[in-house]
Amino acid sequence: MHARIALCPGDGIGPEVLDEARKTLDAIADRYDHQVSYTEHLIGGAAIDATGTALPEDTYAGCAAADAVLLGAVGGPKWDDPKATVRPEQGLLAIRQRLGLWANLRPVTPYPCLHDLSPLRPEKLAGVDMLVIRELTGGLYFGQPKERTTGEGGLRAVDTLVYTEHEIRRVVELAFKIAATRRSKVTSIDKANVLESSRLWRQIAIEVAERHPRIRIEHLLVDAAAMRLVTHPSSFDVIVTENMFGDILTDEAAVLSASIGLLPSASLGDGEGRKRGLYEPIHGSAPDIAGQAIANPVGTILSVAMLLRFSLGLEREAQCIERAVEDALRDGCRTRDVGGTLTTHAMGAAIRERLEEAAAGGSASAMLARAF
Repeated sequence: MHARIALCPGDGIGPEVLDEARKTLDAIADRYDHQVSYTEHLIGGAAIDATGTALPEDTYAGCAAADAVLLGAVGGPKWDDPKATVRPEQGLLAIRQRLGLWANLRPVTPYPCLHDLSPLRPEKLAGVDMLVIRELTGGLYFGQPKERTTGEGGLRAVDTLVYTEHEIRRVVELAFKIAATRRSKVTSIDKANVLESSRLWRQIAIEVAERHPRIRIEHLLVDAAAMRLVTHPSSFDVIVTENMFGDILTDEAAVLSASIGLLPSASLGDGEGRKRGLYEPIHGSAPDIAGQAIANPVGTILSVAMLLRFSLGLEREAQCIERAVEDALRDGCRTRDVGGTLTTHAMGAAIRERLEEAAAGGSASAMLARAF
């Protein structure tokens, strides 16, 4: 098999963690006799500096022509002026929208060997295995009008929260489809006591649930969900929610895993079977540690596993990477954010050193295989 991968390193620690992800993808391709070719593109702050826009047209064209996109991170204080009309995050939002990627999948399954590093008591983490499905192209991040005006009261800012029935229905249907392969429970999160968009969300979720009687559904307000994520995290199976709620809640859920640097994500669109997708760790660009070679590459490497699974249809190879990651962490190979001393490269190398044993089956469970 030959795969074409578009690389978008981005800003901050993005190039560092993406380099380890690429090396891991090359190693797994060599192990299983696949061919991988790459193109590299600017996005985010780096693209603003070079071209004046966060998503240059040649970046979009390169990503659209690839089988999958692997992204590092975007943003940083250099581009954080609140008055700026062009911001790095615009590149990420635009590439998701233009590629038609409407569902963001973020698995959260804490490793037992790291339970002591979470701020939650280890017994709270027993049995935690959730998948958060975040709607990706609607809501406040994309609604219009989005503007600032000046009036009698001074400056006034407006963001618009818009959802259509179609946008809600397709992501909730996806949640039920995936829940059927897991523990048959969907938690739909909204703010239906206040927001009209959330009342539509809940209405559609109820309608979808009626067509899936074997799947349990519960509805939670977002503030109650935020509390339960830290009080009873094992009660969740598949969570489905709108764009901004999903963005915030998954960062909260990262504390269950001890570090946000451990969590991958996949952004997918329409189609059955293999899908073109965008894969990235859920962490940001971490400019405070950029260039120090101490960033955790695990989230990005696990994003490669998701790329193999969804865009290339290579489940065996995906599970091999996931087992190698778990083996490395269990053996004490860790970066600073999870109590270790390894550099970014040394952590990536430790994972690659375990690919051969992981390919033979190993003893570790496949972290994500149950979900899909």
